[in-house]
Amino acid sequence: MASALVPGTRVVSGMRPTGRLHLGHYHGVLKNWVRLQHEYECLFFVADWHALTTHYEGPSVVAQSVREMVVDWLAAGIDPHSATLFVQSDVPQHAELHVLLSMITPLSWLERVPTYKDQQENLRERDLDTYGFLGYPLLQTADILAYRAAFVPVGEDQVPHVEFSREVARRFNHLYGRETDFAERAQEALRKMGRKAAKAYEELRLAYRERGDSEALGTARALVERQPNVTLGDKERLLGYLEGSGRLILPEPQALLTSQSRMPGLDGRKMAKSYANTISLRETPEDVTKKIRTMPTDTNRVRRTDPGEPERCPVWALHGAYSSVDTRAWVERGCRSAGIGCLECKQPVIDAINAELAPMRARAEELEQDPLRVRTILAEGARRAREAAEETLIDVRRAMNLVWD
Repeated sequence: MASALVPGTRVVSGMRPTGRLHLGHYHGVLKNWVRLQHEYECLFFVADWHALTTHYEGPSVVAQSVREMVVDWLAAGIDPHSATLFVQSDVPQHAELHVLLSMITPLSWLERVPTYKDQQENLRERDLDTYGFLGYPLLQTADILAYRAAFVPVGEDQVPHVEFSREVARRFNHLYGRETDFAERAQEALRKMGRKAAKAYEELRLAYRERGDSEALGTARALVERQPNVTLGDKERLLGYLEGSGRLILPEPQALLTSQSRMPGLDGRKMAKSYANTISLRETPEDVTKKIRTMPTDTNRVRRTDPGEPERCPVWALHGAYSSVDTRAWVERGCRSAGIGCLECKQPVIDAINAELAPMRARAEELEQDPLRVRTILAEGARRAREAAEETLIDVRRAMNLVWD
């Protein structure tokens, strides 16, 4: 697993549409997306097909949730000028690649995915004996491989899914090999660079291949990466041609581990809709205040004058996420000595959460008043995503002999 990315590489991530998002989503995923979008080529998608794997009996819930979730993405700081945002079902290449990969994927690989039996156990009330549910890791693989993503930001529990994608890519490349016309296609890509850049590339390639000049290799790589008129696929060909190797049709993605900050909920457990302990990203200041003020506290503090223990209080976990060292020290002293009451203890958390949510609420209100803007952003994102995915599918079809003249 990698801990650093190479500029110019693609990062792909998706989220099931679950309606409005809460602070757990923001601290666990969205803050990381906001950072990545300014450093790498990012594609973030609404995984509506994935939602159907467990909610196929009530698809209207999925449809209603898409727009709500995208508004929250934008309100949280995801910039459609910096990242490509789209809905999975608007890019049919995901489905085509899923079908093609299903032809080569052993059934046993799907059955051994750790989350398969776990989710069946946790969602007993739903009938999950469907191919869609069994095959969702392969659909997830298609989501990633369709863009030849170099990295997939995931938490520790999702690493097996990225490893599964790597195994499928490895099997595909083993069965169908490298491009048979690699040298010719590399030369075509070289012409797209323009005469001056192509000449510099050839000189650097010779310096590396004939004299082992590692500095020339680094310079040539940088030259290729900054070419504006060369597609990602052609860049991969030029890098392979530079180093004397071929180009794998489906590069293996790497998991990019994200620091999963466990956002505590209103009851001290992990914040989750299933626990009804959330604060949404568009929560009003009044509702934030009410929710925090009515949070349970240390049960030993029956009266204001009773000393308490912060470690027994769910509010203390929120102080860990939002309060400074000095504020936490003040809370510890005041709670244990009964020097402050529970409402006094909660006020810094209320103020911090409302300050964090204020700009998100404002951006969300603007988007709610302009519904066409969200539709336009998703339509443009889908167009860009289709173009990128189609480049991969052309190579995959050719490799599988599904192209007829």
